[in-house]
Amino acid sequence: MLATLIHYFLHLLFPGILARIFWSKIWKNAWLILLSTMLVDLDHLLASPIFDPNRCSINFHPLHSYYAFPIYVILFLLPKTRLIGLGLSLHMLTDGLDCFLQGL
Repeated sequence: MLATLIHYFLHLLFPGILARIFWSKIWKNAWLILLSTMLVDLDHLLASPIFDPNRCSINFHPLHSYYAFPIYVILFLLPKTRLIGLGLSLHMLTDGLDCFLQGL
């Protein structure tokens, strides 16, 4: 239960806190961009079953792979794609934390 609360806090509320702190003038738009990076989870549709609470998504789904991570970091380093890269990187860190908490 605690892991689920942490997961959704990090996916939904923490990006809003970051947006409010670092992009205060446009924080609502920044938060929406950060939230939109959750579309990366569409790669879960390729798995069977689509959702398995005991499965570690890191390196299981294509957009959650070790090959994708450097691309997300590069996006973060470029000013025009910084929010997208941040959102994707935070998403992977959150999912990685889930794997750690599951003991995988």
